[in-house]
Amino acid sequence: MQLHCYGFMGNNFRMIAKTLAGLEDLLAQELRELGASSVEKGVRNVSFEGDTGFMYKANLCCRTAIKILKPISSFNVFKEEDLYQKMYDIRWEDYMEVDGTLAVNATVFSEQFTHSQYIALKTKDAIVDRFRDREGVRPNVDLDHPTLRINVHIDRNICSVSLDSSGESLHKRGYKLSATLAPINEVLAAGIIMLSGWKGQCDLLDPMCGSGTFLAEAAMIACNIPPNLNRDEFGFETWRDYDADLYDLIEKSALKRIKDFRFKIYGYDIDSISVQKAKENIKNANLQDFIKIQTKDFFTSKKEKNDYLYLIFNPPYDERLSVSNIEAFYGSIGSTLKRGYSGSQAWMITSNMEALKHVGLRPSQKIKLFNGKLESKLVKYELYEGSKKTSKQ
Repeated sequence: MQLHCYGFMGNNFRMIAKTLAGLEDLLAQELRELGASSVEKGVRNVSFEGDTGFMYKANLCCRTAIKILKPISSFNVFKEEDLYQKMYDIRWEDYMEVDGTLAVNATVFSEQFTHSQYIALKTKDAIVDRFRDREGVRPNVDLDHPTLRINVHIDRNICSVSLDSSGESLHKRGYKLSATLAPINEVLAAGIIMLSGWKGQCDLLDPMCGSGTFLAEAAMIACNIPPNLNRDEFGFETWRDYDADLYDLIEKSALKRIKDFRFKIYGYDIDSISVQKAKENIKNANLQDFIKIQTKDFFTSKKEKNDYLYLIFNPPYDERLSVSNIEAFYGSIGSTLKRGYSGSQAWMITSNMEALKHVGLRPSQKIKLFNGKLESKLVKYELYEGSKKTSKQ
């Protein structure tokens, strides 16, 4: 028995936005501010309702979403034959032409079904068999640029089937020409800036800027530039019902909301090759008017002006980027902040909890996040002018 068939509710339908652990509240808030209704938080996802135009808008404008999925069917599965038959019964011809291409991605949390690759394969078989039986031709698989990306999620015995409206993960903004050795994910970078409370109200410095991800995301937040403006394409652009005029309207409307920014965003890195890469990425994002980057050793630096400053950075963890004495390195971070950056707040993400103890400053906030698979802490340090007591007075 089919449990649920997702269709239009008026012009609105249910969607699911996927995100990283710890960013669900931010994403829910973003969706509400963009105009979504019936917003509900899950684990690493937020479900909501909107129309086709809103689906386009969410892909273009959400800073903390990785995917926007459009569910089309949900049913019980108890064995392989159930899965194949129920997938076969979906009217795939409503979503793609026989000469189109497809890619299937599956995630499984089930005792009955344990191999996501196998589930993806069975789904693909059912879809191409339906086309072959009806039209005598099978569509092809294209994992890189398919006409239709299909997302299958099995939780115990409930199988949910969605169309992936994003295509490639939304963290691939399209501005990054080259990356350094341990770059931070763009969605995580945007999420960290938003968690810090920085919206463009003062200067911002990334003192270990690598390929410039924090800087680019900060400039787009401060100027209200849609984060995915530089992408080549979204998944929905190859769908049968894609409305190019509607997308054009959504994009123009978003561009009208861009605002000016009067403070400074700047980055340092000790490695001149990283600085060059960061400058190329910033130029490619058309953000060079807002961001200045220079080759500089943070440990010999100090605050350029007396005004309040935010520092946001991702120091080496001694994982992908090796540091000869990681404890001393983190100790130097603490002493540099104390010596040169009073009247600031510093936000730093790391997975090296042992090294973090050597900073020698007491964090006023700790937030658990994941940088890739690494469980990490985002910590905040308040760097007061004089003592904490006198600054409060």
